[in-house]
Amino acid sequence: MNSHEIDYRIFGEEMQYVEIELDSQEGVVAESGSFMMMDADVKMNTILGDGSNQEKGLLGKIFSAGKRILTGESLFMTVFTNDGQGKKQVSFASPYPGKIIPIDLTEFGGKFICQKDAFLCAAKGVSIGIEFSKRLGRGLFGGEGFIMQKMEGDGIGFVHAGGTMAKKVLQPGEILKVDTGCIVGFTQDVDYDIEFVGGIKNTIFGGEGLFFAKLRGPGTVYIQSLPFSRLAGRVLAMAPQTGKGDRGEGSVLGGLGDILDGDNRF
Repeated sequence: MNSHEIDYRIFGEEMQYVEIELDSQEGVVAESGSFMMMDADVKMNTILGDGSNQEKGLLGKIFSAGKRILTGESLFMTVFTNDGQGKKQVSFASPYPGKIIPIDLTEFGGKFICQKDAFLCAAKGVSIGIEFSKRLGRGLFGGEGFIMQKMEGDGIGFVHAGGTMAKKVLQPGEILKVDTGCIVGFTQDVDYDIEFVGGIKNTIFGGEGLFFAKLRGPGTVYIQSLPFSRLAGRVLAMAPQTGKGDRGEGSVLGGLGDILDGDNRF
């Protein structure tokens, strides 16, 4: 096995975190900003790329890490290694309300494709790369563009889904239509394309976008009920605008509540 074998526990309901147990010299790699806490003997080190294929030369490492820029991620990742004796713990938190999903790559043929911001952390040795779309329509209208993220190897990785997560196991030829932003990830055998909603009323007044994601089995698909883009849009829509009062619930009572809370914008 090329990847480190890690044990884990997931805590929480709406705002989850994953606690990873490391034996001596075992490690886990994570995106910046996901770290929560760790034991004293766990050492943190910033590395170029994801820590896999360390036998490559410097140029190979730079090229491998450079591909991550295309997904909007940093060239560098952080590896957490147990330098002490015995078992030690390190924990990583979800970035917004939702579920943390463990992905055992050995169960999915060594590869899992996910949206660009879904990856949370993985056992050291798992390769974190990019997956290009070969279809023009999917690239232009699929919500995730031409580039998605992929995990490859024989270890365990963790992705995050916003809201509630649905797992769908598709049979050969079975089709599932999904809002493009609600896809968390899918196995390599799933055929992913986009489909026009159709109909003038649906297009103009439907409010659900112009395209569906069409996923054809066989394979496993993970769907999220609350994409971060949707959550951010709702928050932004409700945020007070410059030069305008907010829409405090209850009108006058809402304004009174603002005053009592120390809001001095009046």
